[in-house]
Amino acid sequence: MKMALRVLSIVASVLILAQVAVAQQYETVVAKVESSGRNIVTGGTVIPYKEVTLSAKVPGRVNFVAGEEGSSFKANDLLIVISDDDIRARRRAAYADLLAAQAGLRYAQVQYNRELYSPSINGKSRSSGFGMPTMFDQMFTRPLSSGLGMSNPGLQRYSDLQGQFNGIRQAQSRVLSAQARLEELDVNLRDTRQLAPFDGIIVQKLVETGTTVQPGTPLLKFAFVDYLRIQAEVPVRLVSSLKVLDILPARVDAGGGVDIEVRVAQIFPVADQARHTVTVKFDLPRGVPGGPGMYAEVHIPDPDASDEGLVVIPESAIEMQGSLPRVYVIKDGKKSMRLVRLGDVKPGGKVSIISGISAGDEVVILFKGKQNTKSAGTNADGSSKLN
Repeated sequence: MKMALRVLSIVASVLILAQVAVAQQYETVVAKVESSGRNIVTGGTVIPYKEVTLSAKVPGRVNFVAGEEGSSFKANDLLIVISDDDIRARRRAAYADLLAAQAGLRYAQVQYNRELYSPSINGKSRSSGFGMPTMFDQMFTRPLSSGLGMSNPGLQRYSDLQGQFNGIRQAQSRVLSAQARLEELDVNLRDTRQLAPFDGIIVQKLVETGTTVQPGTPLLKFAFVDYLRIQAEVPVRLVSSLKVLDILPARVDAGGGVDIEVRVAQIFPVADQARHTVTVKFDLPRGVPGGPGMYAEVHIPDPDASDEGLVVIPESAIEMQGSLPRVYVIKDGKKSMRLVRLGDVKPGGKVSIISGISAGDEVVILFKGKQNTKSAGTNADGSSKLN
């Protein structure tokens, strides 16, 4: 009996010590209601102020790439060179065709002038014989043929001249065709050299020297990154509260999170039919740490939000389980887990809770040695989350 009492005493002592140890691992705070701020957090991506993808316009082998990712260039600096041996060979052939067409044009002009000043006789070539056959035709053959109604010398003369004139036109057409082919090849030669369209950097190199490309093959991505923007897909119902030049709070996922203000730069005029969202771009202030591709959040006013406040708790009380935020509350002396839906981020390291806990709940602050620096974001279905 004494042994049993001693064992029970030891077990009770161990439980008390365990409860004391656990109690020392966390603190609690009472969830309170504060103003909701009427904002919805929308996730987005930091993008360059402007970006282009340079693609091959002619087939060939890449002979030169100016630099690697991050290399900066001025406008009109050479970025890519594609081999032009085949194009230059075809240009020489086209130039030869042009010379032949020009020679044909000159010959046609000579034949027209000959017909104009020394007409042929009944479509036949001129003959020798001291001009007697020509004189005989002029004095006897043509007048007699015309008088009998067998020919019309004026019409015959017009037909001969028009035939020679058509020869000139055809020769001119061949010259113009050869010139157009030559100009086309000159454009192809120009397209073998890709120049920087503006000041910027290479953000992604898609080919290496020696790569064989075809027209349309992407070569590299080039961007102007002195200024950055956030591109976000905003639900249609929230777009009505935005207008260009509005200033909104935002957060950039760099160095543990940087709180900034952004300006509405562009609101797309058409909504996405599948997601029912509108693309909106926001200008970032110059000098924001990080670069393109970072995750960012924008706090957008909700015109349909009520004036009622939301429950607010410290960020350090939130724990992520995959993509699901959760908190622990003390109820009846026991710690229980609650899944929550997050709202706006508040100053002072606080987060509003849309659902999951109520005002007055005693919320556990997670272990003091593990500061939770996660910030509010957005799930794929539009609900807020922590990252």
